[in-house]
Amino acid sequence: MALSHAESGPALTRLGVRLARLGRGIRWYVTTLMGDRAYDVYVAHHRVHHPEEEPLTERQFWRQRAADQDADPGARCC
Repeated sequence: MALSHAESGPALTRLGVRLARLGRGIRWYVTTLMGDRAYDVYVAHHRVHHPEEEPLTERQFWRQRAADQDADPGARCC
């Protein structure tokens, strides 16, 4: 059953919305998995739980994170 021209517009719009949402979800998952959002998450947490303290700069944060991972590699593969 083929859609008429009038019916195909809303269907394509809904498909576009779903694909955009799927793309955003995949991007969120990959950036979270790879740690790209780690500093943003840290700053948000820090502002809520330690508002009286200045958070680390992004450079300080990544250096500290690398040092922590080197000191305690945990379940890392490499």
